[in-house]
Amino acid sequence: MEGKNNDAEAKKEPPTQDLIQHIIGSFGRYQLCLCILIFLSKFPIAWHQMAIIFLSPKVDHTCARGNATCPCPEPEFDTSMFTNTIEMEWNLICEKKWLNSFNQTLFQLGTLIGSVLFGAASDRFGRKKPMLLAVVVQIAMGIGAAYMPDYWSFTFARFVIGMTVGGTMVIGFVIAMEFVGTQYRDIVSALYQTPFNLGHMTLPLFAYFFRDYSTFQMAISVPVLVLLIYIWLIPETPRWLIAVKRTEQAIGILERVAKKNNRPTENIRSSVEAYQESIKKDQLKKGNLLDLFRTPNLRKNILAMSFTWLACSYCFYGVSQYVGQLSGNVFINVAATGSVTLVGTIVSIPLIRAVGRKTILIVFNAICATCLIVLCFVPEGVGSVVCAIIGVVSSFIVFVTVYLYCTELFPTVVRNAALGFSSMMARVGSMVAPFVIELGDKARWAPPLVFGLVPLVAVFVALFLPETKGCELMTTLEEGEQFGKKEETKTETKT
Repeated sequence: MEGKNNDAEAKKEPPTQDLIQHIIGSFGRYQLCLCILIFLSKFPIAWHQMAIIFLSPKVDHTCARGNATCPCPEPEFDTSMFTNTIEMEWNLICEKKWLNSFNQTLFQLGTLIGSVLFGAASDRFGRKKPMLLAVVVQIAMGIGAAYMPDYWSFTFARFVIGMTVGGTMVIGFVIAMEFVGTQYRDIVSALYQTPFNLGHMTLPLFAYFFRDYSTFQMAISVPVLVLLIYIWLIPETPRWLIAVKRTEQAIGILERVAKKNNRPTENIRSSVEAYQESIKKDQLKKGNLLDLFRTPNLRKNILAMSFTWLACSYCFYGVSQYVGQLSGNVFINVAATGSVTLVGTIVSIPLIRAVGRKTILIVFNAICATCLIVLCFVPEGVGSVVCAIIGVVSSFIVFVTVYLYCTELFPTVVRNAALGFSSMMARVGSMVAPFVIELGDKARWAPPLVFGLVPLVAVFVALFLPETKGCELMTTLEEGEQFGKKEETKTETKT
């Protein structure tokens, strides 16, 4: 944290390229409190994303008429573990069995749409208002879903919850990143995933004490009411305010944050106004999703980045579900899977600090692909479990890294749009994953092979991305288009 010892140095030095970091410091008391607040939103993200495991767990049934299990007009379900599930409530068996997976597919589709819509909205209208909207709707639909009278209304409610999950996921991360300085972005980016891991680990506790799907749905939704404190405690980000020339608001927030962090405040107004003048020539404007595809360098970066997101999400959610199908207690299995991903997050922190983002993507996508392809030839048992778990950990380390990588790779005016689009592609991967697992009914080796090929392709895609480690956050589209071109020019000159 920066204190009074840095004040004299801050007064003498002219503003660096990163004006916000120069004024409020890289990481002080204010950033710590803000990150804790933002991290709270990751718990319900994990609960809702993984909820299908306990909303529709594997439940045996028998038929009152005859010995055949299908067709079964009057099924008798085994209620020894769960008293009621969506499968029991609406008889989602036999010809209706696919509706269990379809519910989760629509949830992920909602997350996909929400990532794009809320991402674009936050670049257009600011970070705070769309974040609050997402939280309020998530609370309303989460609680409302517990009372839905039929399958389709329940599925629609989950679809809307998915949209809000996509919104809070994308916007919350950007808010944290836009307040944290360069030297701490990597650590905060990794730690941003730990509440998700903890949420994943605690989900079985809700399911253990609430064995009916409706009370379980209520139990994971009511705690989200805590996030209403965002109305008073979450600020608009000065980076966005400066980018859209709302200078007075930006100065007010910067002065307040600087005081909290014991930073000098007397030169804030002149520094911001001088910076505002210096970027006028860049014709700074509000960006949108289309701006990411208008110029060749930004287009190349967003296509490569979005495919990387698709690959790691596809593998993480797919292989996590694959591991979850292992024999044993379902509550312990799910908690263990969450624990494994927490280990991946912890491991990623020193990696991100020591190694370039591009290198991490290449190495861990390669490890993930290798383990999953090897899994095709390993008999079921301890060896197959180890291979699958290494695949999960590797894909999650990539997941942790791409959040930070994407933030650093795109300028402020389109940063949320880039994260939203990339997150959208991640949802595509998670939507496809359940269908890949079903290939196991035809051949045991098919799911790990199909899972392993995608990260293998991602290894080669990562080669097209520039390194961002140690770089300042960019503001304008022009900066984003030029980023990485100098390195390419130097490389071409040497050859």
